[in-house]
Amino acid sequence: MKNELISVIDVAKTLGKHKAYIFKVLSRLGIETRKEKNSNSRGQKIAYITSDELSRVKEHLAEIVNDSEPSTIQADIGGLFYLIQLEPSHDSGRFKLGFTINIEERLRSHKTAAPFSEIIKTWPCKQLWEKTVIDCVSYGCERLHTEVFRAESIDEVRLRCAQFFKMMPDISPRE
Repeated sequence: MKNELISVIDVAKTLGKHKAYIFKVLSRLGIETRKEKNSNSRGQKIAYITSDELSRVKEHLAEIVNDSEPSTIQADIGGLFYLIQLEPSHDSGRFKLGFTINIEERLRSHKTAAPFSEIIKTWPCKQLWEKTVIDCVSYGCERLHTEVFRAESIDEVRLRCAQFFKMMPDISPRE
């Protein structure tokens, strides 16, 4: 079939890349995935692309210099570092830190587990900086999960983020 659907998981395996990296390439190329359930997915929807779109991904990867070093390429990806308050009314000190390329999609995914989540602030950030920022701004906070913490003051965490990014090079998109 000319335009058969291929799961992004299979694309990643075939190309020897991480699934997250493939999603970033798809985003960069403006390729929208289709989500469908299949018999092997235990009721979960799986992201698919067409074979034509797979060809575009392969062409794009072939054009990238040093594609054999995907961690280097990923580290240079610019996006946003975010501070999200997970339950503003119920547990105002609980927050999530992280990196994303698409803040609207990231907030939507967080709202499945924490429906009252609110973005406190975002900062332009390189993916390479994510773990360092998290270590710096969460110092003294209670770690609840990998990137979820509790602090006495969310404003203090926001201030630490602002101070961190004030010291970093400006990577804001130039117009």
